[in-house]
Amino acid sequence: MRKRTRTHAWLAGVLAASLAAAACAACSTETSQQPGASVTKVPESGDVIDQELMIALAQAKNFHHKAKVYMSDGSLAAATASVRQILSLRFPAGAPEAEDVRLDARALLAKLLVSQGQLEEAMTTVSEGLAQASRESFFVANLHTVQGEIHEARAAQLDAAKDPRAAEEKRAAIAAYDRSIQINASLQKRLLEGR
Repeated sequence: MRKRTRTHAWLAGVLAASLAAAACAACSTETSQQPGASVTKVPESGDVIDQELMIALAQAKNFHHKAKVYMSDGSLAAATASVRQILSLRFPAGAPEAEDVRLDARALLAKLLVSQGQLEEAMTTVSEGLAQASRESFFVANLHTVQGEIHEARAAQLDAAKDPRAAEEKRAAIAAYDRSIQINASLQKRLLEGR
């Protein structure tokens, strides 16, 4: 029972981080109001795209919230189904936030699958996300981290079975963590150079 509680607490922490990241993505898309600007003005054609994006982001946030409620009740299958719905949301064409939200959802989905012992499906989820990524981002780095966690879980299973392939999985975990570290270091460098 204690292990199950720790798993749910860990997943709840991951979900909270995911929600924060999604909120940041939403905030970065908002346009600032000019002093004295009317909040009731009729949207122009450019605003419609922003509204479509905000609706998709709100939907993603709601599916995250549903997943959190399911997780708090121990309904990991229902939480998994809720997170999967994020991957089917329609976003405006070319919106970079769409990629970020989907990558974030894939990371959470993979973690949920790992918690249910579905390591192969978790790895497929991560691999598909990495294949679809068009640019380096925190979300890509996070997927590499989750990939490392999956390799670690595989290594633990192989170690328990006294299978020598555990060493290969451990090396793969380290390589995935190193890739995440490399991406984050590159992003941090660019941010510092931009100041």
